[in-house]
Amino acid sequence: MPPSYPTGRLHPVARPITDDGDATRFCSSCAFAAACSAVGYGKPELLELHCLVEHVGPFRAGEHVFRTGDPFRAIYAVRTGSVKTRLFDRDGNEQVLGFYLPGEVVGLNAIYPEHFPCDAVALEDTQFCRFSFPAMSALAARQPAVQQHLFRLISKELGAVSLLAGDHSADERMAAFLVDLSNRYAARGFSATRFHLSMSRGDIANYLRLAAETVSRVLGRFRSQDLIALEGRDLVLLRVDALRELGASLLPE
Repeated sequence: MPPSYPTGRLHPVARPITDDGDATRFCSSCAFAAACSAVGYGKPELLELHCLVEHVGPFRAGEHVFRTGDPFRAIYAVRTGSVKTRLFDRDGNEQVLGFYLPGEVVGLNAIYPEHFPCDAVALEDTQFCRFSFPAMSALAARQPAVQQHLFRLISKELGAVSLLAGDHSADERMAAFLVDLSNRYAARGFSATRFHLSMSRGDIANYLRLAAETVSRVLGRFRSQDLIALEGRDLVLLRVDALRELGASLLPE
């Protein structure tokens, strides 16, 4: 039996933030930490990479990190907060492309054609590690660990699983979306079952190509089925396996 969370009793969810590492290691959720430590690299060996990092922010909710058409000179690793990427069609309608969490890298899709193809907008107070891409490319040519992991990040960006493809129900899409968030938080060492939804219902609906009213109904149904506990934007996944099964057709095996 999953734990019960009566309305108004859900404890506030702590916001994830990367640590600053120490003299020998990078931030625990740094986009390069796992790859570098796996091959025995740390700050002493990759001092050049650390020197490329510039801490920027905070960007307040609604502020642009970059805009469509801006020249591409750097990639941004989220330290704390979250970001959405978006486009506008010819009629001025917004299309949400994705969401980025602490430890994830924004801007890799701009390597070609060397201009950002979308906007990146902070969803809450957000800080970044900004890496000069020309300098990082030069370093990658000399450091195999950096080069391999950079290729891996680019490949992951290009091959990201779409929650939109195919004929899937609203329940399937929402379940897959929540499990995907859970997996990404867990991969960075944060809680896989308790997190804050920094994106609005409207943004979630836009991303999943659903109506905002449908998103609210699905979340309400998940609550009544004891799949989740939800208070405002603070979320607890009570039955992750059931959600994973529901969204299985949209999730990687």
